[in-house]
Amino acid sequence: MQISIIIPVFNEEKAIGKTLEQVRQQGAGKVGEVIVVDAGSEDDTVGIARKYAATVVKSPDKGRAAQMNFGAARSHGDILYFLHADSVPPDSFAELIVNAVTEGADAGCFRLAFDRDHPLLNGYAWFTRFDLNAFRFGDQSLFVRRPLFEKIGGFREELMVMEDNEIIPRLKQRGTFRIIPEKVITSARKYAVNGELRLQCIFTLIYTLYHLGVSQETLVDLYQNLVRDSRR
Repeated sequence: MQISIIIPVFNEEKAIGKTLEQVRQQGAGKVGEVIVVDAGSEDDTVGIARKYAATVVKSPDKGRAAQMNFGAARSHGDILYFLHADSVPPDSFAELIVNAVTEGADAGCFRLAFDRDHPLLNGYAWFTRFDLNAFRFGDQSLFVRRPLFEKIGGFREELMVMEDNEIIPRLKQRGTFRIIPEKVITSARKYAVNGELRLQCIFTLIYTLYHLGVSQETLVDLYQNLVRDSRR
């Protein structure tokens, strides 16, 4: 049982090396390929990815949903593992994923921790232990068996925000979802720039408006206007 890791990127030269180093060290024997899906990076993201022997492909469309679907379509593994460039998976992550699937999980994620010790961030991360869709986002990473991913049609590419949260109930409707207790360590860089409370309030606003049916155009405008360092 082999894992294909799919990492969507755009100008991630400062983060991707650390993530790929962990993938290389902890994925031996179970990770069959690492596919970095670039959306036109203007820095050295692609060069760093190639130094770590990742397969780099250029997505024709920008946006995480489109990039992740594009990478998945070019992968060969039995398990797809979608990982953010600034999120470092736990030690033995590949073994933990394979074990979860072997034990009956069709999809799942890890719990979350931030790379910065702060009371509010620690509190936000604490809630990821609960199996509630409101706490499921892409920085926790997502693994899914290929047949299930293909059955539900992958990520919805019309979504430029909330694509990572939207897919969760569709996965749960068709399969078993498991939260692995080990933690992905994700970057707190946006919180440092925007303020821990302010940014979480913005995310909560966008989440609420999305579930009230507000258009993607409006949500994207809000994100870009309110979030400093608003790349996705």
